[in-house]
Amino acid sequence: MPSSDESRYSRQIRFAPVGEAGQLAIGKSRALICGCGALGSTIAERLARAGVGHLRIVDRDWVEVSNLQRQGLFTEEDAASRQPKAVAAARELARYNSHITLEPIVEDVTYANIANLAADCDILLDGTDNFETRFLLNDFCIQQGVPWIHGGCLGASGQVLSIVPGATACFRCLLPELPSRDALETCDSAGVLGTAVGLIACWQATEALKVLSGNASAVSRGLIVLDAWDTSARIVRLEPNAHCPTCQAREFPFLSGQIRTETTVLCGKNAVQIESPTLNRSPLATIAERLQLVGPVTQNAFFVRLTLRDHTLTIFKGGRTVVEGTTQGAEAKSILAQTLGS
Repeated sequence: MPSSDESRYSRQIRFAPVGEAGQLAIGKSRALICGCGALGSTIAERLARAGVGHLRIVDRDWVEVSNLQRQGLFTEEDAASRQPKAVAAARELARYNSHITLEPIVEDVTYANIANLAADCDILLDGTDNFETRFLLNDFCIQQGVPWIHGGCLGASGQVLSIVPGATACFRCLLPELPSRDALETCDSAGVLGTAVGLIACWQATEALKVLSGNASAVSRGLIVLDAWDTSARIVRLEPNAHCPTCQAREFPFLSGQIRTETTVLCGKNAVQIESPTLNRSPLATIAERLQLVGPVTQNAFFVRLTLRDHTLTIFKGGRTVVEGTTQGAEAKSILAQTLGS
């Protein structure tokens, strides 16, 4: 190990379970962070500082002022310019550790691209805000035998679950069926404390470092449940479910695209995301020229944005579109169809 690395990671190396061999393994490892919001941005910072050799950061969103309360890698300037979160995060992380590789990708994680996004990665980390993507991550990781670390936080409480295929319970052992969106609270209704997010994300990063340093046997075998406001912590023992459709029956309907939604309500945005197949081969410049006939348009290297009286449409490379100003999928699709037909 180069002397500069020994100095940078000396405190981590002196922690006996990591040691020099573990640090070398961390430095050669590759991690995929799915989502770079509250959880993902903190996970990314901790893993970058720990020396994970390659961080691939995937996020579909852009920075807004409301993110700054709990998403530590972003600035007011990022929010004002609506920087894609993955890009803004990678730029900031490069200031913390210039010796690792940072790969920002402005996309949504879907059944169609997860294999490419996760290619050659040693671990996946959950920084998402929806259960459908978590079920997709679980399908992929169980099928491919790749560890992943789930995390979730709402209000002042959260949970962490480490999934090591063949050794631990999987996510569907915990939650067999996809919950109804109407049955779930969101950050809009329950709020979220930035300090609680930090606790959950740091625990996720710690579980990941166990795996990446060669200590996968040390990962938690249960669901870690924390409540920062009530000052409580517990581990709920979780064993593989003999009837689990994923890790036992080897059924992967989310990975095959058999179970998926065409529209997604985005947490905290009053917005709906739509996959737009008709736009997926159109260059952004062509889309921008077309939309200029409808209303004011702004454009950068990642998306085109059209501002209407009551709604804003943001169209990304590949056709993915976010319609702001509604939480109804049918209304969002109608607005998009009317706009493109203009």
